[in-house]
Amino acid sequence: MTYLELSEDDGGSHKFYEVTVSGTQVTITYGRIGEAGQTKVTAFPTEAKARAAADKKIGEKTRKGYAPAVRGVRQRRAITRRSVTSSRSTARQAPVLWRFASGAAAFGVFVDAERCWVGNQRGDVYTVAHSGAVTNRFRLPDGVKCIVADDFWIYAGCDDGRVYDLSGKVPRSAYEIAADVDIYWLDIRDGILGVSDRDGRITTIDYEDEFQWARTGRGGAAWMVRCDHDAVYHGHSNGVARYDASDGSLVWENKEADDVLFGWQERHSVYAGTAGRAVYRLAKGDGRTEAVYRCDGYVYSCATSPDGRHVFAGDNYSSVYCFDASGERLWKLGTGCGSALSMQFLDDRLYIVTTDGTLACIDASPAAIAAAREGTVPRPVDVKAAATLAPVEPSVVVETTTEASGGVLVECVREGDRLRVRVATPGYEDWNVQFPREIREAGARYVVDGVRRSGRGGFYRAYGEIRRLV
Repeated sequence: MTYLELSEDDGGSHKFYEVTVSGTQVTITYGRIGEAGQTKVTAFPTEAKARAAADKKIGEKTRKGYAPAVRGVRQRRAITRRSVTSSRSTARQAPVLWRFASGAAAFGVFVDAERCWVGNQRGDVYTVAHSGAVTNRFRLPDGVKCIVADDFWIYAGCDDGRVYDLSGKVPRSAYEIAADVDIYWLDIRDGILGVSDRDGRITTIDYEDEFQWARTGRGGAAWMVRCDHDAVYHGHSNGVARYDASDGSLVWENKEADDVLFGWQERHSVYAGTAGRAVYRLAKGDGRTEAVYRCDGYVYSCATSPDGRHVFAGDNYSSVYCFDASGERLWKLGTGCGSALSMQFLDDRLYIVTTDGTLACIDASPAAIAAAREGTVPRPVDVKAAATLAPVEPSVVVETTTEASGGVLVECVREGDRLRVRVATPGYEDWNVQFPREIREAGARYVVDGVRRSGRGGFYRAYGEIRRLV
């Protein structure tokens, strides 16, 4: 058995790699120091070939800076979990149609036309149909910070420093963030990942999981990052700033919207929910304050209807608000299930995830709100997860196939010290593919269900099942 670690003094990598040879079998276990990690077992025809394969892996890692170590001497780096308080609302009850108890406080929510996603601090991610039926369950290694979408793909950022692609049947690690980055929030656009952290930094990582640039803001506790095609918007304790997406140059700062706890964006504006009991709407072009939406408590979350026609907010008193675009408060109602830590509006419904781990669907149609303000609300349906719904965990095990005609063929090629993946099927441009780093092997060919061009990003992304061609 050979045990190696890579722990950089500047706070970058903090990983281990263990290789064990037993007869003709090689077992490789790897991950972040202090965690169980993931295991891959490979059988070889002879003991000599097993030993040669193990030596090759060890050599590759030592050339990258890994060194022999003793397990347990170095400890896992600390993770900050968001500390929040929540009191009961004194407002009338909101018209909740259904609610699902995920089992732990939840920050992650994403809603599209097909389903709702919720991720909690225990690492559970559920998908729930708009009717309220639980349809799927993933179990990630650590607490879920947030769930974000980039076109066709769904990503979950976790406390273990990884961002998992949930677009297939099995979660795959798509990005790994440096161990010194104590993640607070994530966003992604065209494969470029933006990460805000405890120390007030903003870091961007490209689709190949390679560092682009980082900037240190003028405050700490950076709970807001939003990305669009041209810029990254970063909110922290001392305000909101816009950085150029390509090189990280500062475009503008707004210090009026300080003590930021959440961020949202529309086409022309960004929204910052703050501990100053208000949501600020800022112009993307120059950062000026366009409107202020006053609440009665700390604003933990905010969202808008399309193009910002209505603005929604959730406070630390378990209330949700609705404003018109100009800033006039239209209504305030209680959730009945804790304070909304994230929210999203779709088709006259407001979806929230709360401090007690509930995903709730609120009927935000004018008729339902009018009735609720008079004290008439529906009896909410309590959604139960099916007992037979087994959680699907991340895996580096890849099924094999001898048939390439059932999908798109991609191949792994070495460029210097990097392994790249490119589309090999005719008819595609020779662009790189976003592909799980942990399963790449030089010279290997894989069959995937499909690849899609990623917006203006200049690359493809694989989706669906991954099978190694043998």
